[in-house]
Amino acid sequence: MSARPPGGITVLSGGVGGARLVDGLAGVLADPSVLTVIVNTADDWTLWGLHISPDIDTILYTLAGLASAEQGWGIAGDTWAALRMMERYGFPAWFRIGDRDLATHLARTAWLRDGRRLTDVVRSLAAALDVRPRVLPMCDEPVATVVHTAAGRLPFQEYFVARGATDPVQGIEFEGIAGAHPTPEVLEALRTASVVIVAPSNPLVSIGPILAVPGMREALVGSPALRVAVTPLVGGRAIKGPTVEMMRGLGLPADPAAVAALYRDFLDVFVLDTRDGDAAASVVSRTLQARSGPAGRTPLVACADTIMSDPAGRQRLARAVLQIAAAHGAPLPPAAAPPAAPA
Repeated sequence: MSARPPGGITVLSGGVGGARLVDGLAGVLADPSVLTVIVNTADDWTLWGLHISPDIDTILYTLAGLASAEQGWGIAGDTWAALRMMERYGFPAWFRIGDRDLATHLARTAWLRDGRRLTDVVRSLAAALDVRPRVLPMCDEPVATVVHTAAGRLPFQEYFVARGATDPVQGIEFEGIAGAHPTPEVLEALRTASVVIVAPSNPLVSIGPILAVPGMREALVGSPALRVAVTPLVGGRAIKGPTVEMMRGLGLPADPAAVAALYRDFLDVFVLDTRDGDAAASVVSRTLQARSGPAGRTPLVACADTIMSDPAGRQRLARAVLQIAAAHGAPLPPAAAPPAAPA
């Protein structure tokens, strides 16, 4: 197994929100190959006999410049002939798969049926799409997010897509997680990085499954990297998705301090949005209170403009996170331009 270049950057990410920061980092690094993305696979599922990996595909399509900006998922300019034909045959069409997107699922399923690891399949997809950062599934074993609601136990895609994430959440479980393992590639990425970034993805159903893989938290605690988490909440609201509603449904305060506390055992720096700078003291105190065992290093707080409404915003946040990491002593790979100081 080849070692990563010195000063590599590893990101833990879900789909759309995380993909924006990953895209920003890839855009400002002089060599995007020093970037590794460990992606949630607990919302993978099977449709029409095909293995679908929504978060991985969003990362791949975004880095390949193929992602649909209007939808936030899928491929820009895709067509829907296959979907319409499936619907004509009586299959439900609430999970929308475009024609070019369908090819990705066909290729993935064929390779998996040939006995290849999901990690190797993703590598082949990335190579075909000319994606330079390394994209890794969180594990090779199947894991499935199940959301507990008053309507019963709902597979994540049924809860999120079919039902529009409108059911109050009573609990979350990750089926198959006990049998999952971080891959050698994932462990290497955490061991050799100088910075590990937790993307502003949903902390419960995007980052949560990654951290729930047995051995993952221990690898993060033992990593020599500076570990930075970016808030997914701004002004009490999520930029994307039902993060606030899910946290409240589980009895958690829907604020940045509660998010930081979920990362308490490995967190070094938490990045707040500049609009929430007055929450810094709460982030520190509640993260320390949530820790068990030795307190370790006191978590630090920094502020940046975390809104990524366009490509410029993605790169602005990426540079700010790199500047914050450098300010706290992390050795960084070369950037395409000097990191700008956060606002």
